[in-house]
Amino acid sequence: MFGREIRTSRLVLTPVNWPDLEDIIRLKSDAGAFGQMLGGVRNRIEAEEEMAEDVSFWARCGVGIFAIRENGLFVGITGVHERPDGRGLGLRFSIFPWAAGRGIAREAAAAALYFVMDTGIKRVVAIASEDNRASRIVLGSIGLHHTETFERDGRTMLLYEITVP
Repeated sequence: MFGREIRTSRLVLTPVNWPDLEDIIRLKSDAGAFGQMLGGVRNRIEAEEEMAEDVSFWARCGVGIFAIRENGLFVGITGVHERPDGRGLGLRFSIFPWAAGRGIAREAAAAALYFVMDTGIKRVVAIASEDNRASRIVLGSIGLHHTETFERDGRTMLLYEITVP
């Protein structure tokens, strides 16, 4: 790890920034990649607004959302943001459907989570819908535990959490 760049055996994670915008727009407008996220798919304006929030969050907090690249190719995002529902710092991850099934989400989310926890942050949450088995498997495999179940827009949602004493 150099500064805020994270390198795993096959991935490079870098803080999202304006040069990533077109990749981010493609990801966030892809229903297979972003359909399960809170708020669903985004249009260009929404993606640009979120990019501004993400860049600002990095500047304020020293942690945030990373762009994930495999062999130089943008495959998705992972990292933390302030959850809009007041539940705290939330881990999120999303990859293109064509990149799924090879452990990229797990590898990237784990690396981002460890980076965040190494900065001294004591608690991170994540939310997945009950029917999003893939995300639930990733969350459990990187150390988050199911702590609460609630309903949102007619769907059963699961809150996962990791805390450091």
